[in-house]
Amino acid sequence: MKKPKKSGEENGGRFRGAERSAYFARREAAKVLKAVLEGDAKRRALASIKSLIYQPSVRNKKATFALICQTLKHLPVIKDVLEAASVLNTKWKRQRELMYIILYDILFGQAVSLVGDAEKFLMRHENALRSTLKQLLLQRNVKTVKQLIALHEVPDVSVPRYVRVNTLKLDVDSALLELQKQYSVQKDNLLPELLILPPRTDLHDHPLVKNGSIFMQGKASSMVAPALSPEPGWEVLDACAAPGNKTVHLAALLKRKGKIIACELQKERIKRLNNTIKLSGASNIQVLNDDFLNLNPNDPLYSKVKAILLDPSCSGSGTSASRLDHLLPSKAEGKDTDMGRLNKLATFQRKALQHALLFPAVERIVYSTCSVNQIENEDVVKSVLPIAESNGFQLAKPFPEWQCRGLPLNAWFGQIQPSMARVSSLLCLKGKMPTFRDGQNKMKLEFPTAVPELKTHKERRNLYRLLALIRSECGYMIN
Repeated sequence: MKKPKKSGEENGGRFRGAERSAYFARREAAKVLKAVLEGDAKRRALASIKSLIYQPSVRNKKATFALICQTLKHLPVIKDVLEAASVLNTKWKRQRELMYIILYDILFGQAVSLVGDAEKFLMRHENALRSTLKQLLLQRNVKTVKQLIALHEVPDVSVPRYVRVNTLKLDVDSALLELQKQYSVQKDNLLPELLILPPRTDLHDHPLVKNGSIFMQGKASSMVAPALSPEPGWEVLDACAAPGNKTVHLAALLKRKGKIIACELQKERIKRLNNTIKLSGASNIQVLNDDFLNLNPNDPLYSKVKAILLDPSCSGSGTSASRLDHLLPSKAEGKDTDMGRLNKLATFQRKALQHALLFPAVERIVYSTCSVNQIENEDVVKSVLPIAESNGFQLAKPFPEWQCRGLPLNAWFGQIQPSMARVSSLLCLKGKMPTFRDGQNKMKLEFPTAVPELKTHKERRNLYRLLALIRSECGYMIN
C-alpha cells in the first residue's frame, strides 16, 4: 500500500530552492486572494489586503505580496483568458484563486516549473492560453497587455512610504541617519516626527520597525494625535483605540507624563492594541475593553479627561490606496458604494461624537475618519455642531499651513466670516485663535495673553474647548 503524498510533495517531493519558494508562495497567495475576493463580493472585507498578507501565518510575505498585487492588477485579463479558453474542469473551478495566481505567473510573471498538480494542469494548456490572450488583444484592438489592462480602468497608485519615529525610543535625527544607510529619506515638512521614503519601500523586516523605534504610519493617520496636541500631564481618552498607532503617538506627545485611557470593544482587536503598546514602550496607557458609548461621562474615572480622540469605525474609503483596495474588482466596476452601510456608519459616528461632548472636563476633541465620504465627515460634524456650541465648543485650526480639504464651511451655513471659510478652519471658543507651533516648528499650543472679557462662568470654563476639523491627504478627515 502506497503512502499518500502530503501537500507539497508532488513531483516526488523534490522541491529545490526557487521552485519550493514559488510553490508555497502561490498557495499562500491563493488563500489570501480567496479571502480578499470573497470579502469584496460581499462588500464585507474584514481586513485589508496588506493586513492579510502580513499576518504571521504567511511565511514568504514579500513573494506573496507581489503575487497578490500583480494577479489583482491582471485579474480582469486572467478571467477573460480562462473563460475564453474554457480549460478549467470541475476540480480546478473549485480552486479558481490558485488558477488565477498560477496563470499570472505563466502569462506575465516568472517561468513556472512542473512542481505541483495545479501547475502541471495549466502548463498542459499553455499554448491554448497564450493563443487566447493574443486573440483578446486583436479583439480589443490593442497591442499590449498594458493597454488591455487599461481598458478595465485599474489605476496604478503610487504613494510615498511614510514612517513615524517613535520618540519614546529614538530621536528623529538618529532614525533619519539609520534609514539613510539604505534608503532615500527626507523629513516631512508638516510633522517633525514623520519621515518620507520612496513608494513601495518594504520596511516590514527592518530592525527599527521590529523593535518599535519607527512605525509604518501614513501621513494622514500621523496628523491625528498632533491635531489633538495633548499637553504633558493631561489625561486623554482614545475612544476607539485599536490597532493603537494613534494611541502610542499620543503617548509620545505626552512624554511619559499623564495618562491615556484606550477604549476598544472588540476582544480580538484588544490583543493587537496591547501588542502595539508593548512594542512602543509606552507605560502610561490603560486599556479598557468596553464600548465607548457605554462609558458614563460623569463617572469619577473620567473626571480628569481633558482630551478625546475619536477615530470611529468608518468605510475606509480614504485609505483605498494604502489598503490596495483600488485593485479589487468592485472598484474597477464602480460598485464600491453601499449607501445602506454608509448610513449605519454615520449614525454610529454621530452618536459617538455627541457622546464625546458630554465629558465634563474635556477641553479638546478630535474626530477623525479615513473616509472620503461627506456623509461620514462634514455631515457628521454639521449634525452635532448645535450641541457642541451649546456646550461651549467651536471649531479650531490645528495646522494653519495645511491646505484645505473637504467642503467649504459656507456650503453648510451660508454667509460666514472669511476666517471660517474652510473645513480645515479651526476656531477657538470665544477667544482669539491659538497657534500650534513655535519658532522651532515644534508642536506647541499657545493662547494669546489678551483674552476677551467673558461674561459667564460657562464661557470661562469652556474657553479652551476645541473641536478640530481638517481634511488630510488620502481622504483622511480630522474633525
